[in-house]
Amino acid sequence: MSRRERHETRQVPVRLPEQSERAGWLRSIRFSGFTIVALIVLVLTVVVLAPSLKILVEQRQQLAALEAEVRAQQEGVKDLEKEKARWDDPSYIEAQARERLNYVYPGEISFLVIDDGQTVTTDDGQPISDELQTTKVDWMRMLLSSFLTAGLTDASPEELGLPAIEGVTP
Repeated sequence: MSRRERHETRQVPVRLPEQSERAGWLRSIRFSGFTIVALIVLVLTVVVLAPSLKILVEQRQQLAALEAEVRAQQEGVKDLEKEKARWDDPSYIEAQARERLNYVYPGEISFLVIDDGQTVTTDDGQPISDELQTTKVDWMRMLLSSFLTAGLTDASPEELGLPAIEGVTP
C-alpha cells in the first residue's frame, strides 16, 4: 500500500439542520484580521473627529448668522446715506420744515385742522365723551360727612388708616 492510499479518508455525507435565510447569510460572512483592524480604525477616527466636526458646523452657523447681520447693517447704512443725501436738497428741507414745524413764508396763511376725525381715548382705551356728564354723588353731603367724622371721632389717625404726620401729636 502506498502512502497516498493510507491517508485517504472517507467522506461521509452529513446533513445539517435546516436554517433560515438570515442565519445562512450571517454564517456566510467572514472577517479577516485586516477587516477588523480597518473597522476599528474607522470607529476611532469617527470618535476622534466628531467633536471637531460639531465645532466646525457650529462655527459655520455662527459665521452665516454674522454675515447675514453684516448684510442687514450694510443695507441700513445705505438707507441712512440715502436719507442724508435727501437732507442736502433745499426743497426737501423746506418740505420737512413746513410739515414738522408748521413753518410758512411771510404772507402765506396756514390752516391747522384740529379735529381730523380721530377718536381720542383715555389711558385704558375708553373713548372720551364730548358730552357733559353729571355726577351721581352728592358731593356737598359727602364733604360735610367727612368734616364731621374727622372732628367728632375719638380714634387715632393710625386706627383710621391715615399716615402719621411728623411733629404733630394727637
